[in-house]
Amino acid sequence: MARIFSLLLKLVTGLVILALVGGWLAYWLASRSLPDYDATHEVAGLSAPVEIARDNANVPHIFGETDADVFYGMGFAHAQDRLFQMMLMRRTAQGKLSEVFGEATLPTDTLMRHLGIYAAAEASVNSQTPDAMEAMEAYARGVNAWITAVNSGAMGRGAPEFFLFPAEISYWRPVDSIALMKLVAFQLSDQASSEVLRARTSLLIGPDRLRDILPDAPGTGTALLTDYASLFPTVPTYTEDNDVEYAFAEPPVAPFGGASNVWAAAPERSATGATLMANDPHLNFSAPGAWYLARLHLSTGDVIGASIAGIPAIVTGRKDAFGWGITSAYLDDADLYVERLNPANPNEVDTPNGFKPMRTQPSIVRIKDATPVTLELKWTDNGPVLPEAAFNVKTVTPPDHVMSLSWTALAPDDTSMSAVIALMRSGSIDEGLEAARDFVAPALNLTLAQKDRVALKVIGRAPKRDPQHQSQGRIPSPGWIATNRWQGWRDYDELPLFETGQAGIVGNTNNKTVDAPFPDHLSYHWGDTQRIQRWRRLMQSREVHTRDSFIEVQNDIVSYSARSLLPLVGADLWFTGEAAPEGTPEAQRQKALTLLAEWNGEMNEHLPEPLIYYAWMRELQNRLIRDELGPLYHAYSHVEPIFIERVFRDIGGASKWCDVIQSAAVESCNDIARLALDDAIVWIEQTYGSALESLRWGDAHTAIHKHPVLGDMPFLKWIVNIRQTTSGGDNTLMRGVTAGDGPMPFANVHGAAYRGVYDFADPDSSVFIIPTGQSGHPLSRHYDDLGELWRRGEYVPMSLDPDLARAAGVGITHLIPATQ
Repeated sequence: MARIFSLLLKLVTGLVILALVGGWLAYWLASRSLPDYDATHEVAGLSAPVEIARDNANVPHIFGETDADVFYGMGFAHAQDRLFQMMLMRRTAQGKLSEVFGEATLPTDTLMRHLGIYAAAEASVNSQTPDAMEAMEAYARGVNAWITAVNSGAMGRGAPEFFLFPAEISYWRPVDSIALMKLVAFQLSDQASSEVLRARTSLLIGPDRLRDILPDAPGTGTALLTDYASLFPTVPTYTEDNDVEYAFAEPPVAPFGGASNVWAAAPERSATGATLMANDPHLNFSAPGAWYLARLHLSTGDVIGASIAGIPAIVTGRKDAFGWGITSAYLDDADLYVERLNPANPNEVDTPNGFKPMRTQPSIVRIKDATPVTLELKWTDNGPVLPEAAFNVKTVTPPDHVMSLSWTALAPDDTSMSAVIALMRSGSIDEGLEAARDFVAPALNLTLAQKDRVALKVIGRAPKRDPQHQSQGRIPSPGWIATNRWQGWRDYDELPLFETGQAGIVGNTNNKTVDAPFPDHLSYHWGDTQRIQRWRRLMQSREVHTRDSFIEVQNDIVSYSARSLLPLVGADLWFTGEAAPEGTPEAQRQKALTLLAEWNGEMNEHLPEPLIYYAWMRELQNRLIRDELGPLYHAYSHVEPIFIERVFRDIGGASKWCDVIQSAAVESCNDIARLALDDAIVWIEQTYGSALESLRWGDAHTAIHKHPVLGDMPFLKWIVNIRQTTSGGDNTLMRGVTAGDGPMPFANVHGAAYRGVYDFADPDSSVFIIPTGQSGHPLSRHYDDLGELWRRGEYVPMSLDPDLARAAGVGITHLIPATQ
C-alpha cells in the first residue's frame, strides 16, 4: 500500500511539475511578443528619425520630420500593439479566414467573397489622392518594419494568438487599409437586414399592424405603399431562419448597426466663450476594442483622437482649434433586388431590356484541414448576387429568383480613405466640409467645431431613387423594373447641413434628421427615437455648458423610455388589490410595482428596478407579438418603446395586439401587462433569486468584451475576455445595448467604443477614453487598464503637450533610418 501511495505521489508531483513547466513555457513564448516601448529600431524606408513617446495610458505621440515619417511611425505603433487584430480584419475582408480557422469560418469567407469587399478596395486604389497614397504607403512600410523586426528578433511571432493559429503574415499594402474601411462600413450598415425583416413581417401581418411593430420615427413620413406579398406572391408566408454563424463578421441587425452620440455647442452656449464637443461612437464590444488612441505630429497641425488599427488616420478627434465627431447617418445606402432568372438559362436575369447574362467569376476558398471550395461569384447590373444565407435573404426570395445587393461601399471609385485623411489635415469647418465631399461610405453625420462655430453635415454617397420606386427602398424590389433601380447619386450640397451661428447646439443620437418625403428623404430606418428625447432635455436644462456638463451628459443613465412607458403600461396596476401574503406571486407583483413606482428611471448598475423594468417590458413585448408573428417573434429580441406606446395608447387600433388570437376570451392590455409582469418575476426568481429588492442591474448588464478568437476557449477565456458590470441600457445616452437573447439576455454587448470631450477654450483639458486598453496582447498591463476608468465614466488627458506625453510615460521608441 505504501508503495502504491509513493508511486501515486511521484506521479502527481511529476504531473504538477510538468504542468508548471508547460505553463511557464507557454507564458515565456507568449510574453516574447510583448513590445519593448523603450527600444531603438533601425528600419528601412525612413527619411529621418521618428520618436514614438507613449504616455502613461500607452497613447503613442508620434513625432517625425516629415508627414510620411509620422505615418510610418503610426503603422509601426499600430502593429506593435494590434498586429493580430489587423491581420484578422484583413483576412475577414479578403475572405481568407478559413485558411487559418478551418470550416467554421467558411460562411464568412463565402459572404465576403460574394460581396467583393476586397476586390472593390483593389479597384479603388487608383482613385485615391496623391496625399492619401503617400500616407498609406508610408503607413504600410511602418507596419512591415515591425513585422520584419518580429521575424528577425524572434519576438514570439508578433502576438501569442499566432502560436495557436499559425499563418504566414503577408506584408501590409495600401489596399489593405482601404479594405478595412469598407469592413467598417459593413459593420455599420443594417439596411439590408432591415429590408428582409420588414418583408418577412409584412408576409405575416397587414400593413396597419406592420406600422405598429416596425414604426416610423415620429414625424412626417410615408407608410409602406406596397406589401411584399403583392410584389412576390409565390414567397411562402414564413420560412425558417438560416442556421448559419458568421464568425468575425456577423451581418448587423438592429439595434447592432451603426450607433453613436455627438454634439457641439457654439460659443454663446459655452461657459468659456469657446466651442465644446462630445462624441462617443458605438460598436460591438471586443477585446481588444475597435479604436486605438493616438497623436500625430503633422505639418498641417498636430492631431489627437481615435484611430482604427490598419487605417492611417485619426477618424474622430481634434487639433488645437478644430475638432470633428461622427455618428452613423442611417442614410439608406443599400437596396436589395429580387432578380428573376431566365427559365431557359439560369445564368441570365431579367432586366428592363430583356434577359442578360450575369457576370461570373470562380473563386477558390482554401480551408485548413479540408478540401478547397470553389465559389461561383455572380453580379447583375444591380450588384453582387448574395448567398441565400446572407441577411436571411432565402426567407424572402421567390423560387427561380436570386437576390442582389446595391450598396455604396462597393463602389470601385471609393475615395473615403482620401476624404478621412484630408479631414484630419483640415483646420476649419469650411476645410472639413470640403474634405468630406469625397467621402463615400459608411454614411455619417459629421459634426465639426472650430473655436467660434459649429456645424453638422450628412456625408456619404446618397443614391437617387425614382419617385415610382415600388418599395421606396424599404423592402426588396423587382430588379428588372427600371424605376426600382438607382438613378445615380444625389449632389453633396443637397445633403443636410446644420449650422448654428454663435448661439446654438448641434447634435445627433442616430435620430431622424430630416422629414423630407420620398424620394428626397434620407431614410425610413433610423437608429434612435429615445435617446434624443433625453439629450434635448439635458441640452435645454442649462443656458451654458461646460466640459464637465458635457461629460455628465455623455455618461447620463436615465432612461426616457422607462419614464414614458411605466406610467402607461402600469396605469391600472399601481397600488391595486388587497395586501397579499408574503411569498405569494401577488405579493411579489406588488413589491415589484412598488419599487418601480418609486424609481426615477435611472439605469444604475446597483439598483434592482432596471432589471425588473427590462424583464417586464421584454415579456410584455413577447406576449404581444408571439401569436401574430409565430416563430418570427424571436427576430424582435429588443424592446421597441414606440410599439408598446402605440399599443397602450391604441394608436390606429394598435390595442388589437393585446388580444390573444388563439384564446376564446378577449384579453385587455391590462391583462397582458399583469401576466407579463408575473412572467418577468418568475424569470427573475429562477435566474437571480426571489429577493427583488436585492437585485443588481449590473449583474445582468455585464459588459462583455470578448476576444474574437480565444473568447470561447476553456481557461483562456478567463484571461482574454474583459467583463465589467455597467449602468445604462438600450436607450440611455450612456448606451449599453443588451444581447436580447441567450442565457444572458441583458448582457451589455454594444456601446461606446470611444468617448471624447473637447474644450476649445483650453484644448489640452480635453479628455478621451476607450473601454479596454491600447494593447491587443492579453499579457500586457495595457490590455485592459483603461476599462475601469471607462466603466466609471472617467477619462484620460487628451493633451498635445509633448512634454506631458514624455513625463511619466511607459517608454519612448526610437526609429532610425537603416544605414545603406
